[in-house]
Amino acid sequence: MKGAIVSGGILLTTAIFGAGLYYSQVYAYYDPIEVGSPAAVVTATTFDGASEDILAEEFEGIDADTSPKKYRSCFKTPLSQAMMSETFEAYAEPTPLVAPSWFDCFDAQKLTADIESGDAMAFMGTENITYGVDRVLAVYADGRAYAWHQINHCGETVFDGNPAPEGCPPAPATNAGQ
Repeated sequence: MKGAIVSGGILLTTAIFGAGLYYSQVYAYYDPIEVGSPAAVVTATTFDGASEDILAEEFEGIDADTSPKKYRSCFKTPLSQAMMSETFEAYAEPTPLVAPSWFDCFDAQKLTADIESGDAMAFMGTENITYGVDRVLAVYADGRAYAWHQINHCGETVFDGNPAPEGCPPAPATNAGQ
């Protein structure tokens, strides 16, 4: 009888710990981005390197303080793909990151497939929004648009503990060796 109580206690503790871990990974650290906040302003980088705000309607976004890669947003823009491709810098290797399942406006797998097929076009939002991380935008012909944060080549190198490659800004002391 005592073995059953001990086993039951272990199973209950494991279940509680597992539920807490799941909740903390999927829900706890994400915060919605308020529409009027600075984080809801969508920018794109022009060919001359300037950052320009773009029109974003029906904005939905999430972010977290725990990682610069947790930013995701969905919005609509009246800007056409043609206008954007003539004005803003394309993003060479866009890789949309998976969002939590409850943030259902952002589907990284579909977005990836649509970028590869040419149905969506990727642009540089903000380079080094935080050191080594870019904000990337993807825009469809019908105006649907998405944004996420992605580690760039400078970040990949520095976060592996190596010095910043040529052409990259110097790494901040707090990020060196991460």
